[in-house]
Amino acid sequence: MNQVKTGEPLLKVSKLVKQFPIRGGLLGREVDRVHAVDGVSFDLQPGETLGVVGESGCGKSTTGRCILRLIEPTSGEVWFEGKSVTAANKTELRALARDMQIIFQDPYASLNPRMTVGAIVGEALTIHKLTKTAQEYEDRIVHLLETVGLAADHMRRFPHEFSGGQRQRIGIARALAVAPKLIVCDEAVSALDVSIQAQVINLLEDLREQFSLSYVFIAHDLSVVEHISHRVAVMYLGRIVEIAPAKALYTDPKHPYTEALLSAVPIPDPSVKRQRIPLVGDVPSPIRPPPGCHFHTRCPIAKKGLCDVDKPELERTGEGHWVACHLRG
Repeated sequence: MNQVKTGEPLLKVSKLVKQFPIRGGLLGREVDRVHAVDGVSFDLQPGETLGVVGESGCGKSTTGRCILRLIEPTSGEVWFEGKSVTAANKTELRALARDMQIIFQDPYASLNPRMTVGAIVGEALTIHKLTKTAQEYEDRIVHLLETVGLAADHMRRFPHEFSGGQRQRIGIARALAVAPKLIVCDEAVSALDVSIQAQVINLLEDLREQFSLSYVFIAHDLSVVEHISHRVAVMYLGRIVEIAPAKALYTDPKHPYTEALLSAVPIPDPSVKRQRIPLVGDVPSPIRPPPGCHFHTRCPIAKKGLCDVDKPELERTGEGHWVACHLRG
């Protein structure tokens, strides 16, 4: 994997918060809030892949969608190439959409069954007026399909005629149509068979190098993001608890939650034994997250009077390695 040049970040996320109101009663008043994303901050360099991992419901996908303004954040700021995404109006947001795209999780639900593959891939070309003639439009679609490993004659078919892996390739071609700089991969391989997952991850890596792309690669499986990511951010209940270069995170995890997640990843070599670290209890409700460190209710090393009172901030523990833990900082 190529080294990423450090400098001015392509994407900067600062103190991002998203809360969903819960309404009830006859008048539909707000009775509570779901704290989906709780103060997430990170940078992304040009050409870099940042893996974002954590259990279901930890706020990974919501973070990705808030970055693109598919969901309006409650507070916080997002900058792309120095321009504010959170303050952008509709016209500015449409211009930014050319540079920021998304690949959705479910290849069955994310493609319009009434549209041909050619129309799905070419829709953005029409919206952004990127082709001048019908022939140029068709040639561009054929080129995009071939780039992701599909055939030219596939453009006349409908989504139901394809397998899950092929449909996800169509979704990738659609994202590439406007020549973006950043793609948010929202659980892009989690709905696919393991063998197909590897093919799609290899394709995404090749495309990153070919088109100088940057990825925010969201997944719930640490083993999936290991090889594609330059850095990995681990989320728990709306917060990033650890962020580090991929190799450092996998060989020397600092946060107890990261250690527990890694202990559950199977090792192909039967001679290598890894001690399993079981987590006690369920993930707390995001409606009323625990005070202090959100993880203290399940943490094997939590200290009463500290972890259940004070919120830990991300602190640097090594080169590019940050952890939010009172006892490991």
